[in-house]
Amino acid sequence: QVQLVASGGGLVQAGGSLRLSCAASGRILSLNRMAWHRQAPGKQRELVATITSGGSTNYADSVKGRFTISRDNAKNTVYLQMNSLKPEDTAVYHCNAGVLSGSSSLDARYLEVWGRGTLVTVSS
Repeated sequence: QVQLVASGGGLVQAGGSLRLSCAASGRILSLNRMAWHRQAPGKQRELVATITSGGSTNYADSVKGRFTISRDNAKNTVYLQMNSLKPEDTAVYHCNAGVLSGSSSLDARYLEVWGRGTLVTVSS
């Protein structure tokens, strides 16, 4: 019904930058809160950043000042600009969205949708 497809991961040296994208498709009436999470090997999943439909943002302390979350509502896409990357940022990054799904208000329902992750590796 609704899919999230993340892209943009890769290998980068410490101090470098990457931009992740996550595009939503399917039976979407509206996209509400969107977020990026990450999970490093052997660690629990961590919430990295969130953005509301109105554009309000929040960040984990570990990425404040280095990462920027943004969204393009016309494209149903959320982005994560990651600057000054550190080896400890190495993880699989997942996007997540709250979606009002359906063909009209008559059959609308709220879904929490997760995309497949994209791997970010930061070398020292």
